[in-house]
Amino acid sequence: MSLYAFDPEFDDVLAIIAAIESVDWSDPEAIKRSRTGSRLSVLSGAPKGDPIPSEDRIVPGLDGDPDIGVRVYRPSALLASPVPGIVFIHGGGFMTGTVDQSDAMLGNWVESLGIVVVSVDYRLAPEDPYPAGVHDCYAALQWLAANVDELGVDPDRIAIAGPSAGGGLAAGTALMARDRGGPALCYQLLQIPEVDDRRETWSMRTFTDTPIWNRLSAEWSWKHYLGDLYGSDDVPYYAAPSRCEDLSGLPPTFVTTMEFDPLRDEGIDYAVRLMQAGVSVELHSFPGTFHGSAMVPGARISKQDARITREALRRAFGLS
Repeated sequence: MSLYAFDPEFDDVLAIIAAIESVDWSDPEAIKRSRTGSRLSVLSGAPKGDPIPSEDRIVPGLDGDPDIGVRVYRPSALLASPVPGIVFIHGGGFMTGTVDQSDAMLGNWVESLGIVVVSVDYRLAPEDPYPAGVHDCYAALQWLAANVDELGVDPDRIAIAGPSAGGGLAAGTALMARDRGGPALCYQLLQIPEVDDRRETWSMRTFTDTPIWNRLSAEWSWKHYLGDLYGSDDVPYYAAPSRCEDLSGLPPTFVTTMEFDPLRDEGIDYAVRLMQAGVSVELHSFPGTFHGSAMVPGARISKQDARITREALRRAFGLS
């Protein structure tokens, strides 16, 4: 780790991460076991305070796909007028993760901003490779848009958001919504997004032993998610949004990257290409950080990340 100038506030956590047995991403059974474990729960600790109201629902899948689960979060005191809504997509390299892992962060968004969030329990690879995940996310977006009256959501203020693979799925869903003529999105929030299966950027080629996520884990992530498409020139841009040549017509976008994250450069490149396509973009790269370091909420740089993200959403939604 001596090559990486991590923020000293992460020293204790990095020592814990180094002692945690890593997952063999090449083994589907090991991946399944990792979904029910608490490998990295030590990073974020238990959520503080009472949980916000939430409801788990089953909604229709896309075009005959299986029904999917969503978790709906609402403020403890809903305003009289319709409020903004977000479709949120959890991270996990397309292979792991659950809606549970985002409860604390989404609770903060919902209560501090007064919004509704629909978190998607999408199908995971390798059992369900592309297009299962992005189809489920688009189905959740359709469901939110079709039920704005019941949910108390303003149809003109619907956004999509997600970290890591969730950021890649959010970007793919936004492209799908653009190409299909809706539902309309007013914003996309892409946190440390995984958007390029080709893995040719400088950061991806260089950061081969970084904590939590590195070049090898990214390779297996794409192998499992793309299935038979992996390594071909036929990968659709709904799966790997960086492959899209025309990024015009997408909503204003917020992108974050971490300094020592193999995904850093593909996130920055995607943000720059959005700007070049005429999309309004806010881009932040946080120093001394690594992929997933935001799960250490007490670090000052993580607090800065969280504050900037909330304020970006506040501006995007026109909230006071």
